[in-house]
Amino acid sequence: MQESTDTSSEIERLVDKAIGGDGNAFGRLYDMHVDRVYRHIYYRVSNTADAEDLTQQVFIRAWQAIGRYKKTASPFLAWLIRISHNLVIDFYRSKKSDAHIDFDMVSTKPESDPEHMAEASFNRQEIRQAINKLKGDQQQVILMRFIEDFSYSEIAAALGKSEGAVRVILHRGLAKLKTILEKA
Repeated sequence: MQESTDTSSEIERLVDKAIGGDGNAFGRLYDMHVDRVYRHIYYRVSNTADAEDLTQQVFIRAWQAIGRYKKTASPFLAWLIRISHNLVIDFYRSKKSDAHIDFDMVSTKPESDPEHMAEASFNRQEIRQAINKLKGDQQQVILMRFIEDFSYSEIAAALGKSEGAVRVILHRGLAKLKTILEKA
């Protein structure tokens, strides 16, 4: 989901003020981005408390490094996602555990029929397990594209890859996901 031009120019204005030391401007940037950063982290750590802690760390690091942010290098959200990506890697290195993804937080249409609810729950679990079997980049790109609704350009900026590379990773990841689900 790309930011509108009005929102982009407002973000640029707020970033300029934050670089100048305006804490209120950074607070507005926080308000504008905290939900997406939190979701990005939550899908990787599957724990509310850890996701909240890591989200706060992202914004603390961003505030500390705001003077080094280069608007021409990547959009502000992509910069925050890159910080969150690095923090999640550090989190798992310190925990020495494998990442898994909890899709229960992903909103689905409420089903009134218990049979449909059970089937939907089973399908979510099956998809969750299949995505957990993908390689890191493939898993990351699929989550960002389909769960977090990032555009190709936002994914590319956040991961430091070209849009073409993101499309290739997505294509290969979906092919592998299809193979995994067919075997299940």
